[in-house]
Amino acid sequence: MAKRNLKLDTPDNIRKALAKVANMTYKGELDTKTANSITATCNVILSGIRTDEQDKKIAELEQLLNERG
Repeated sequence: MAKRNLKLDTPDNIRKALAKVANMTYKGELDTKTANSITATCNVILSGIRTDEQDKKIAELEQLLNERG
């Protein structure tokens, strides 16, 4: 079976990748150990994306507060 690249750069792409993984596992194209590993990796990446987004929002709010004095 050919390996597929999964785009894991945005929450939407992670959602799509997890759907592919679930379908492949259901069809027997992917073993559950590999599926669990991919799912765990997606969760870590998603957590990092969320943290980055929160950091950006906090920085924007801090800048607004500093501008207002």
